[in-house]
Amino acid sequence: MDAQIKRGLLDACVLAVLSRGESYGYMITQDTLGVMEISESTLYPILRRLEQQGCLTTRSQEHGGRLRKYYCLTGPGMARLQTFRGEWREVKRAVDYIMAEEDGGRQTSAAPQSQTEEGDAP
Repeated sequence: MDAQIKRGLLDACVLAVLSRGESYGYMITQDTLGVMEISESTLYPILRRLEQQGCLTTRSQEHGGRLRKYYCLTGPGMARLQTFRGEWREVKRAVDYIMAEEDGGRQTSAAPQSQTEEGDAP
């Protein structure tokens, strides 16, 4: 997979996890396992970058005698996730067209799909 595409997908996966509620690094890696594997060494630079961009806020809390850093999605982070979802719908239509095997690769044009359709989230 192209590195730029993968980077965008990783960012979107992290934002999607945090759209469900605050979380911490290890749990974020576990939440994404079924979709895309993110190692902790890959995740933390993503989290730092998203925080610097204003997409996340952090708080620390003691857990088991150590401080655990929790990440929370901000308004700009949710807006970025929504933008990604809208752009992904366009990409998905193009990929569906490319991957079509029926009708000799021809598809009829369809009306834009609703935002609540399954499969539109990373």
